Amino acid sequence: MRKTIGVRLTAPLLAATLGPAALLLAPVASAAADPAVTAADPAVANPAAAAGPGMAAAPYEYLGWGSPQKPTDVMKATGVKWFTLAFILSDGGCNPKWDGSRPLTGGSDEAAIKSIRAAGGDVVVSVGGWSGNKLGEKCSSASALAGAYQKVIDAYKLKAFDIDIEDTEFGNATVRQRVVDALKIVKTKNPGLVTYITMGTTPTGPDATGKDLIKRGAAAGLANDGWVVMPFDFGGHTGTMGQASVGALEGLKAAVKSAYGYSDDAAYRHIGVSSMNGKTDEAGETVTTADFRTLLGYAQQHHLARFSFWSVNRDRACGSGTDADACSGVAQSPYEFTKIVVQYQG
Repeated sequence: MRKTIGVRLTAPLLAATLGPAALLLAPVASAAADPAVTAADPAVANPAAAAGPGMAAAPYEYLGWGSPQKPTDVMKATGVKWFTLAFILSDGGCNPKWDGSRPLTGGSDEAAIKSIRAAGGDVVVSVGGWSGNKLGEKCSSASALAGAYQKVIDAYKLKAFDIDIEDTEFGNATVRQRVVDALKIVKTKNPGLVTYITMGTTPTGPDATGKDLIKRGAAAGLANDGWVVMPFDFGGHTGTMGQASVGALEGLKAAVKSAYGYSDDAAYRHIGVSSMNGKTDEAGETVTTADFRTLLGYAQQHHLARFSFWSVNRDRACGSGTDADACSGVAQSPYEFTKIVVQYQG
């Protein structure tokens, strides 16, 4: 399962350091629910590519901790245009705030978004994560949850929205259904909004809970743009992390194809990957730049909906006393992982 640094943190160190963490989700345009339509029209099959160049490659940056770099500096150094900013959580009720405490507008988070846009980029905003109070649990109905999501969308006039469904929000069937139903409401009210749903995975694809979530989405008629898995914190795997990640994605493709009745091509275009760079929070598990290049080739071959990773904060070598949320734990040049991901254009 994906419980790592930041949103994917399950280690006590991360839990203590962070607080909130979450990553992703995405619904597609309603036409994308029809495999024949998606296969015939690449713009519908890959709405992220149509909505904005670079949206499909939007690495996560966490502005609340992990010594975050200035987003515009990252843009200049790498050419990246889009970021996935994390995380939106509950303030204790059905109200969205950054990390559950910082206001949507008038603060440093909004200022960062404005600076990214002024430099020619844009953002995906991520809701959820491993830690903290989840909106899916704190909002008592799908309509209330959709209203909380809408506040975030309206605050920044978003083109893309990510739900990182983890931990108790992921494990509760009632909440999973609430998230699916809320997203369907949001998709209806916001035509053209690109949505991603991100979850943990095994080396062979989503577990029973993940498959159930996808089936609920299909049964509800949720035209989600990208079902995304986080292929790390496996608890054991064979081969390289790149090979294990490809295995997880093949399992995801099969689950999405089965639930939605897509062709192989349409199914690939509705899945995505959000990896983790360097040492994960599981001992002995390391994702290398070679693994990222494996994922890049796979994404390019199959035109995945999304190729992202956790996180820009960690995309640098560690120095003395640097914590695991602010560096990769492997020898690397600055932004070496981001420079691979930014090559993906859908």
